[in-house]
Formats: sequence, structure tokens, C-alpha cells
Amino acid sequence: MSDRSRGTADTMRDRANESSLKIWLLLIANRLLVTAFLAGAVFAVFVLTGSINPTVAVLLEERSVIETIFGTMISALILGVTLVVAINQLIISQENGPLGDQHERMSNAMAVRGFVSEVTEKPLPAEPSEFSRDIVVATESRAERVRRTIDATNEPELESAVDDFLESVLENTERVKRKLDGAEFGTFEVVSALLDYNYSWKIVQTEQLKGEYGGVLNDDQLTALNDLQQAFVIFGPVREHIKTLYFQWQLINLSRLILYTAVPGIVMATVTLAFVDSTTVTGQTMMIENLVLVIGASFTLSLVPFLLLTVYILRIATVAKRTLAIDPLILRNV
Repeated sequence: MSDRSRGTADTMRDRANESSLKIWLLLIANRLLVTAFLAGAVFAVFVLTGSINPTVAVLLEERSVIETIFGTMISALILGVTLVVAINQLIISQENGPLGDQHERMSNAMAVRGFVSEVTEKPLPAEPSEFSRDIVVATESRAERVRRTIDATNEPELESAVDDFLESVLENTERVKRKLDGAEFGTFEVVSALLDYNYSWKIVQTEQLKGEYGGVLNDDQLTALNDLQQAFVIFGPVREHIKTLYFQWQLINLSRLILYTAVPGIVMATVTLAFVDSTTVTGQTMMIENLVLVIGASFTLSLVPFLLLTVYILRIATVAKRTLAIDPLILRNV
């Protein structure tokens, strides 16, 4: 079976050989909600373990156990703050540079913007979602142009192959356009829509059509196919640029959230280490030792910065894995 007949799915969810729940947790779900869910799960497991197994509650009465847990947490939180500083220094270092480098960077950006404007045949918007949508619209209009030129031939096999290809292109562009409408940069909506545009496979299909039917295509038809392929090709670096900006945006947000939660975490861990033991926290609530509840809550709050780091990095790493190749290489089985 040829590559063209086998094909790959257009949307990220269809291409992933994974459950919808896993994709939702890794990519789609709000990071703060996932963090809250994980924190609740940690607290529930801690309290449940302390309630079911009485020896755990007795163990927590040992002062040395509390000192070990929260002494370690304080050290880990301080290390986490240091990591945040390192992340911010890395991001800032990429933005700094002498005037000449900044001028070259701006010139390159404007040159690419001018080239994209030639493809879209209109002035480009500043909003990333609209910027990307204009390129998708350009591929749609160029696909229609290919259809018009091919319909003028008397080659049924060519017309059938091109119609199948263009139907896939137009269906994919329509879906991505809907997702990009009103999408706000900084949220995952823009990147999610861009991941659903399977441009690399469409480049391969265009090359295969030209290679297989090059002998019967006239100049106008070849030009129309080349123009369509050019629109697919420019989508690649634009997607990578927006993805890079999104990664930087998310890492900055992550560093802020870690700092916001690390300070209360350090305070709570320190207070617990200094004042909480079996003599200062007594009694039960709903048949659960108050000492277990207090230590569980303090431990969970201290763990929040690490949960934030986990859920944000999981999304970034998953997106990075799915976009490793900017060129037409399919790095997956489906």
C-alpha cells in the first residue's frame, strides 16, 4: 500500500495512539484544575492511609518523623525556587543581546512576515490566532484553485486522486479555522488548533501527486499545486514560532505560580516543623485524628509547587514530542 493511500489522521487526538482521557489530562485540561485535582488526591490518600492504618497516626506522633518530612520539604522548596530563578534567567537570556543582534532579529521577522503576506495576499494581523488563520485560509483558497485547474482536464484518475486529497485539505482547514476563531494566545486553544493542522502530511501528498501525475499535468496545474505546497510549507515555521512563544509564556507563568505557592509552602512547612506535634494538635474530626488532617494539609500545600511543575512540564513535553520535526517526517505510527 502506498503512503498516499495509507495516510495519517488530521487531528492530534486521532493521530495519538492513546486514550482520550490521557490526552485530555496531558494537554487539554486546565493546568490549575489538574493541579488542584492532584493536590486533593494527595491529601485524600494521606488522610485515608492515616485513618485506615492506626499505626500511621501513631507514627506521626513521633517528633522525628515530622522533622524528617518537613525538613526535607523546606529544602526541596528552596531548591525549587532556585530552579525557577534558573528558568527565568534562561528565558531572559534569549531576549537579551546587543543592538545589532536585535536589529537582525527584527529584520528576519519582518522578512518572513512579508513572505507570509505574499502567500495570504493581504496585510497580516498581529494576533497569533488570526495570523495562523490567514495562512490556513490561504491554503483553502489555493486548494480551490487547484480543483478548478484539475477539473479542466480529461484525466479521470488524476481528478479522483486530487479530489480525495483536496477533500481532506478542505475538511482539515475548516476544522482548524473554527478552532482558531476567537482563540486567545496564552491559552492552549491556539496551539491545539495548530497541532490539528496536519501540514507535513499534506506536503508529502502534494509531492506524491506531482511525482505520480507530473507527465499529464500542464503548467497551470503544476503552478497551482506548487502554490498550494508553498502555503503548507510556510505554515511549518509559523507554527513553530507560535509554539516557541507559547512555551516561553507558559514557563513564565509557571515560574510565577511556583513562587506564589512556594512562599506559603515554606511558611506552612516551617510552622508545622516548629509547632505541630501530638501535644499541640489533639482530638478527632469525623473519627479522623486532627494531627493526621493538619500534617496532611501542610504536606499537600508544601507539595503544590512540585505538582504545578509536573502538570506544566507534562504539557510542554507532550507538545514538543509531537512537533519534533518541522519538515515532512511522520514520527509516529498513526
